Amino acid sequence: MTYALHDSFTLLRRQLVHVKRYPITLFTAGIPVVLLLLFVFVFGDTLGTGLPGGEGRSSYTNYIAPGILLFTVVGGAQVTAISVAMDMTEGIVARLRTMSIWRPAVLTSHVLSSLLQTLLSIVAVLLVALAIGFSPSAGVLEWVAAFALMGALAFAVTWLSVAMGLVSKSVEAASNLPMFLLLLPFLGSGFVPTDSMPAGLRWFADHQPFTPINETLRALLTAAPVDGADAFAAVAWCAVITAGGAAWALRLYNRR
Repeated sequence: MTYALHDSFTLLRRQLVHVKRYPITLFTAGIPVVLLLLFVFVFGDTLGTGLPGGEGRSSYTNYIAPGILLFTVVGGAQVTAISVAMDMTEGIVARLRTMSIWRPAVLTSHVLSSLLQTLLSIVAVLLVALAIGFSPSAGVLEWVAAFALMGALAFAVTWLSVAMGLVSKSVEAASNLPMFLLLLPFLGSGFVPTDSMPAGLRWFADHQPFTPINETLRALLTAAPVDGADAFAAVAWCAVITAGGAAWALRLYNRR
């Protein structure tokens, strides 16, 4: 275990040096912030009035903020997939394999680096949301549970994006493959209630992973009663995506 941790953190330092030299990769919070401002100040008054008990823009700000936070988590998938694809296509991994290192350290360093960047992005988006009127009612335990849930989702999405970077034959393909993940928060309860959707789309929205995760996160942040079924589904989806993504990534890495 000491050997594995040492090699993982050694390669993590390599990833952080890349971030230092190319700080543009830290701006994964840019699009979520733009979407937050757009939906709140352009559509917020109209959409907020349509919410149950809605009072216009202020109600919609509290409704959409958890969805934007989850969108922020997903937004890092593309950067991770591109970074992995670059390593696999530029020969550095082949060079590392000639050294006496823990083999999965190459992948775990990408995962750890992505988690750190995602955490910074979440904090940045949350600060903007608070500045424009988001008023969470969560206590200490609820905040801890909310960040644990977002961390679990980030861990799951990161492993899945690592696998996407490995399966891609080029950096260009890796940049496009995770795009479907960015659509899932929209096709759920993150931006509007699923009750307003047509029957077929509503069925998909109610049964896709981001809806129970989003409902659980919103309940935690607003001090609303947490639905047990949603909480169980949220944790189960995170576990399934993590296990599937990690197994897929390790299989691809060992095969290549």
